[in-house]
Amino acid sequence: MTLEEIQKKIELGIEQSQVTMEGDGCNCSAVVVSPFFEGLSLLQRQRAVLAVVSEEIRSGELHALSVKTYTPDER
Repeated sequence: MTLEEIQKKIELGIEQSQVTMEGDGCNCSAVVVSPFFEGLSLLQRQRAVLAVVSEEIRSGELHALSVKTYTPDER
């Protein structure tokens, strides 16, 4: 799975998000900025992002994803 594929999947799964990716296809990090995160705890934010790629993680297509989340105001 490429960084671009992961980025697109997260952008489609988290409304109004801007995603920046780093790393390689199986071990990577994502910075996700979205108004969707307003009012959510850090854990809820991470769970929301990881839920978008849960199938890829389960299948082994994506081995590790580090996630940082922000609302537009926090960025």
